[in-house]
Amino acid sequence: MNRLTYTAIVLLIGYVQLGNKLHAQQFDWKDYYITWDKQSNHSGESMPLGGGDIGLNVWVEKGDILFYLGKSGAFDENNTLLKLGRVRLKLYPNPFEGTVFQQQLQVDKGQVVISGENNGVRADVSLWVDVERPNIYVDVQANKKIEVEASYENWRYKERYPKKRENNANSWKWAPPHEVVTKPDSVRGVGQQIFFFHQNTGKTVFDIVVGQQGMEGVKDSLYNPLLGLISGGVMQGNGFRFLEQRSGTYMDTDHKAWVLKSDKSAARHALQISLHVAGPVSLGEWHQQVETLSKTSESKARIKKRNLDWWRAFWERSYIRVQPANPNERDESWQVGRNYQLFRFMLAANAYGEYPTKFNGGLFTYDPSSIDSTMNFTPDFRNWGGGTHTAQNQRLVYWPMLKSGDFDMLPAQFKFYQRIQGNAEWRSKVYWGHAGASFTEQIENFGLPNPAEYNWKRPESHDKGLQYNAWLEHQWDTVLEFCMMMLETANYSDADIRPYIPFIESCLRFFDEHYQYRAKQLGSKILDQNGHLIFYPGSSAETYKMAYNASTTVAALQEVTRRMLALSSAEVNDSLRTYLEEFQEKIPPLPTRELNGKRMLAPAEIWSRINNTEAPQLYGVYPWGIYGVGRPDIDLALNTFHHDPDVLKFRSHVGWKQDNIFAARLGLTEEAKKYTTLKLRNADRRFPTFWGPGFDWVPDHNWGGSGMIGLQEMLLQVVDDKLYLFPAWPSEWDVDFKLHAPQQTTIEGKLRNGKLVDLQVFPKERTADVVNVLDSGT
Repeated sequence: MNRLTYTAIVLLIGYVQLGNKLHAQQFDWKDYYITWDKQSNHSGESMPLGGGDIGLNVWVEKGDILFYLGKSGAFDENNTLLKLGRVRLKLYPNPFEGTVFQQQLQVDKGQVVISGENNGVRADVSLWVDVERPNIYVDVQANKKIEVEASYENWRYKERYPKKRENNANSWKWAPPHEVVTKPDSVRGVGQQIFFFHQNTGKTVFDIVVGQQGMEGVKDSLYNPLLGLISGGVMQGNGFRFLEQRSGTYMDTDHKAWVLKSDKSAARHALQISLHVAGPVSLGEWHQQVETLSKTSESKARIKKRNLDWWRAFWERSYIRVQPANPNERDESWQVGRNYQLFRFMLAANAYGEYPTKFNGGLFTYDPSSIDSTMNFTPDFRNWGGGTHTAQNQRLVYWPMLKSGDFDMLPAQFKFYQRIQGNAEWRSKVYWGHAGASFTEQIENFGLPNPAEYNWKRPESHDKGLQYNAWLEHQWDTVLEFCMMMLETANYSDADIRPYIPFIESCLRFFDEHYQYRAKQLGSKILDQNGHLIFYPGSSAETYKMAYNASTTVAALQEVTRRMLALSSAEVNDSLRTYLEEFQEKIPPLPTRELNGKRMLAPAEIWSRINNTEAPQLYGVYPWGIYGVGRPDIDLALNTFHHDPDVLKFRSHVGWKQDNIFAARLGLTEEAKKYTTLKLRNADRRFPTFWGPGFDWVPDHNWGGSGMIGLQEMLLQVVDDKLYLFPAWPSEWDVDFKLHAPQQTTIEGKLRNGKLVDLQVFPKERTADVVNVLDSGT
């Protein structure tokens, strides 16, 4: 044991003893409540609320309570991720027409409470979502008897014809091959209920894309998630009756409303909205499923308690609270910690979705004209598609879930890939006659490239397996980050990753077989003079095009293969292990270059042009961890960060930019503090974590995700078996934290005035692996 490590351990033991006295201090969640005392002007001033796989935007406008209904997987024929409608509540007499008003998001309880008083009538309305069953609850309590109207508002009561930019919400984007029609929903009110649903019928994007991309011969073997899909639900309440149908307009969009009204005045009213997505399924089966999901033998009090327990456990398993003893809304460092928590709350709205949280808004998009006044589109709009998967962005939403211990959220992303693995393998077989899963960037939820990015106006001679697109051509490697996340779940949570091994193997085999295929096309040898594969043509992120041995590809293949070989024989059998060992020998070294006398990491060995503004030369730092704090040759990466002209030119905090993460991984405290603060400080909108649009949309989830990653990396980095605490943490930032680490480890602590005053490590023997950088000077 070296002297530095021994000193760090002695200090840590002392801190643990001192911390036992301080650990009893309790954090007050009310400091993180978002409380508004004025009503909103439009849906862009809404609050997020959710649970399970349901997300709501909640706001109060002109005395009415409104909320949008968002549900994971609600795709229509055009692959738009539909809102499932809007609910409007009116109270008579209305306590929200006076001057006494409050709307409060109680993040620790997973609920929004709206309170008001007018002319002696006081009322509280609470909204919450069951995390285990797809049910939304609205509870009204008043000091006097009141009546309640609940209107279900739907703008898809008729056919709609999105034009031009509005098609960015679906898979057609800027190049629809025909007039686009959004087909109408079906809505009916009867008795105590209003049923609403969208049923996919006829041809969908899937059918047309299969034809466009020459996959008709295997169409019957392809996974089709849009076939017979039904998305919708039911709104109901005891003591309510369907009253009538009305018409209206909200912001830019006309709608019809189906109204439930309370039978009589009462001091308490309760409504329930149940949402369901299923397919392929008959309408009768879907109705029966909705009825089953909406009913339970549990009392509402028991359901509420179960939900409060879930949220309590969620918040106890991980947190980062900056300046916890000095809550100050105007202090940007305090905002960083508060907003980290708020954004994690937003991610929890889709903890159990069948589909991953979308980088471009998640379940919390709203009327677009409040973002861009020229976009007078329906509330279904989001930029960059609903069913289209952009892995380069999605990865930033899911990486932080490892250190936050949100392992139950990761399967939604992993299952997305597993479902489309077969389709990706068919691409390789049909186009090139080899094995392996071919995942492009900008893929649909059925695994084929987006049709606009694939391009309708492509030369007949162009390789059918390639997108005819300057940004996306030859970009295959983004899937490998999700392969690594799958592997990390075993490292962090002791998950059984055997179900993921065939997927990871198929992704690796693609690169092996595809680039042997390419080499045979270009010459007589499949390997270079050093026995390495030649990854050409390739792409280093979307930025360095027609690349030779792109650094993103090389680093990813090196690390995923290394981690696969580290698995046990129960996970990787002898045959696969032999293959992986042989493949590992064929992966070339990570490219480097010299500029102005400084050796640094290169985006590739050579490239033909620059198309975007990413810094893939630093992907060896993050996500792949080849260079950084505690790693050899850190100067290569530091030179790249400080002196690469493209890295400097592209530097920013906006959207998916990773400069804050790179700085943290390199131990650059001031730079990490600067860019993470820019990431996580309050958004320029009423709700503080509705960042964007950046390069994408509002709320920008890859903006928030990259901010989370940066803050985590400032606090804790893992290098082999070592746990580096505060490797890029400003000593003036007090913090309470609890994060997860490999070997099923949790690390909980407090920093006060630059000193660690409390540390709890589980399992305890891992305490010896902790290095406090603030004390050690490492």
